[in-house]
Amino acid sequence: MFTGTYPHVSGHRSLENLIKPWEPNLFRSLKENGYHVACLAPRGDTFAPTVTELSVDEYGFLETPEFVPRFTGDRSNTPKDESIWGRLFYKGLRNAAEASDYDDAVVRSALRWLECPPQDKPWVLFMPLIFPHCPFQVEEPYFSLYDRDVIPEPGAAPGEKTGYEPRYMRVIRERYGTGRATGAMWRELKATYYGMISRLDDQFGRVVGRLDELGLWEDTITMFFTDHGEYLGDHGLIEKWPSGLSDSLVHEPLIIAGGGLPQGQVYTGMAEMVDLVPTVLEFCGIPEQFPHNGRSLVPVLRDPTLAHKQYAFSEGGFLTAEEPLLEQAPYPYDIKAALQHEDTTLVGKAVSIRSVEWTFVYRLYEPAELYHRQHDPEEMHNLAAVPKYVPVARMLEAEVLRWLVESSDFLPWTKDARFPEVKLKSPKEQLEERLRKKDSGESS
Repeated sequence: MFTGTYPHVSGHRSLENLIKPWEPNLFRSLKENGYHVACLAPRGDTFAPTVTELSVDEYGFLETPEFVPRFTGDRSNTPKDESIWGRLFYKGLRNAAEASDYDDAVVRSALRWLECPPQDKPWVLFMPLIFPHCPFQVEEPYFSLYDRDVIPEPGAAPGEKTGYEPRYMRVIRERYGTGRATGAMWRELKATYYGMISRLDDQFGRVVGRLDELGLWEDTITMFFTDHGEYLGDHGLIEKWPSGLSDSLVHEPLIIAGGGLPQGQVYTGMAEMVDLVPTVLEFCGIPEQFPHNGRSLVPVLRDPTLAHKQYAFSEGGFLTAEEPLLEQAPYPYDIKAALQHEDTTLVGKAVSIRSVEWTFVYRLYEPAELYHRQHDPEEMHNLAAVPKYVPVARMLEAEVLRWLVESSDFLPWTKDARFPEVKLKSPKEQLEERLRKKDSGESS
């Protein structure tokens, strides 16, 4: 989302391949073009060493969290009598002291920062919030905000699915033991997740309210976006998966408001996270300075009847040869990590293409998938091998190939001078020097 390039262009397919110094990124472009860029949290999973300094002007908290969960990497903490709740990443109700957490510190930092932003240049304020990431837990009043009895149970029940299903789904259900979860358990988990989202809504709403109080709302473009969703019981699964391309994982909210934009409009066409880079640059009046895969959303923000993109692509997963590079993790991520090493084809590379009507998934080590988005929004019925729909699958597979060829790399926007000056001694000079040393008896 910050380089404007697809994962296959730059190899950003893991948590440990961060944005490098030689890669252009949105924040760096903004900083180099006169914007003051503040990142109000010490997130260490975006920039490689030295890139933070190149990309932002401020980094860290103004207000520190009082409760910081400790991740020790200790593999010995798996419960001896493990309950299903642990494998569902569920912790439930937490106490008030735990509410003074990372996100709370980010929000308090933002509210304080907005009291006195830079006056001599335009600014960007980045708030990398964590909720509603698992573990699923939240304090009151959010924990009890949603009635468990009226929350629907997950969709795409495994026993009702037809056609080929990616193997990782069955293996996760078996190894996690998600079949032990009752309908009431799934509703409990979803209600807690919804409470986490409501907490996030309230927190972000405080920041938006402060912008309005300070008279900054109409002059400030505000964006709300995220990087992935959650299964929450769909397909009998929990959390996410490196090669998971289900709609519940990749169909994400993107809200853009303020700055005089029309409010309350919804665009239902195709859009991608790579579109953020050209969108922000256009809003800021900064000419595009590096190649990317995005297309500005500004036209459809002003007129949602316009067409934007015919297809939206998602991708993930790994090659089997990349197994040594894959993650190792403690409980409750231990099974997820172990499966990737036991059988790397379970996280094999995959690409999805979505149109308004269809979803097609190409998997490197498994059969393809095809779902009708209107008739089968829960992706219950894989039609890829049904004779009637084989032409549709082949057409979309050809579009994936076209996309990969078209987007696989870029010509740089700057040209290198051919035959540059080389500041090395020539082979003739070096040979003559060695011969002189040899004749004089000197060692080389």
